[in-house]
Amino acid sequence: MIITRTPLRISLGGGGTDLPGYYREAGGGFLVAAAVTKYVYIAINDNFEPDILLKYSQVERVSSALEVQHPLLREALLFTDVREGVEISSMADIPAGTGLGSSGAFTVGLLKALTAYRRQFVPNLALAEQACHIEIDRLGEPIGKQDQYIAAVGGLTAFEFHPDDSVEPISVPVPEIARRRLEENLLLFYTGVRRSASEELSALDTGTKVGDGDLVKNLNDVRACGRTTMGALEKGDLETFAALLTEQWKLKYHRSPSAVHRQVDEWISAGVEAGAGGGKLIGAGGGGFLLFYAEAKADLREAMRERGLQEVPFHIDYQGTSVIVA
Repeated sequence: MIITRTPLRISLGGGGTDLPGYYREAGGGFLVAAAVTKYVYIAINDNFEPDILLKYSQVERVSSALEVQHPLLREALLFTDVREGVEISSMADIPAGTGLGSSGAFTVGLLKALTAYRRQFVPNLALAEQACHIEIDRLGEPIGKQDQYIAAVGGLTAFEFHPDDSVEPISVPVPEIARRRLEENLLLFYTGVRRSASEELSALDTGTKVGDGDLVKNLNDVRACGRTTMGALEKGDLETFAALLTEQWKLKYHRSPSAVHRQVDEWISAGVEAGAGGGKLIGAGGGGFLLFYAEAKADLREAMRERGLQEVPFHIDYQGTSVIVA
């Protein structure tokens, strides 16, 4: 049996500028993300029969990869030329549709497992590129590339998304004392709202392609926030970093002032009033997780608890996708 473990992620700055429709037209995208110690697990084993057995939120037993209904499983099996005789199961620490990049992590972890099953070594960056190919090119999903790349490489990492579709990862050199403060004081709260990000991402991708001036300006400002976020982290200036979380939330809210986002805005305002240095919504969908930077953690936790939001403890994962059983 082979089991892979692949981290989910939090976006810290520049989220949305990894969309092809934006970075191809705007001279590139830039963002900072961190892999977190919440994982997607993929297990693969010989089935000892010629059919394919798949276990996720549903169970499929089919005679060939072409018959698989789950699109990511089907395309990954076909891409790696694993056509029959396997059993694949998946589990995750966090539900899908909550803004932590579960789809990209699933695809990267699945490719890691399938290539290990075939006794092939594929570098993690190449796995990220292959995962993007499956999701964006083969399946036509209106998504960006940060989820696949941060799931693959892990750590606290910035990414340059170039107009030619190449992606350049850049490790963010945070001073050690500031890094410890950062990990101690980042807090994640689950809103209880699960929504697909596809609709919002599709609107962003389409809007940038057709030259929606307000949208492009908004994402230009988001990209600038991403670069400023990296600069603040490099200097160990966590007060500026925290304020930038709120600034980016304001840009997202201005871009999509929905009823759900109005509720999110109230929660973030309450968190800041309780002493957080700043906060934002994670992911492109309308719900999911709130991320705060707060040194006065007790007051923030109480404020979120009063509003029914559950804290999810985490640390930064520095390994990326890996085989944990082989």
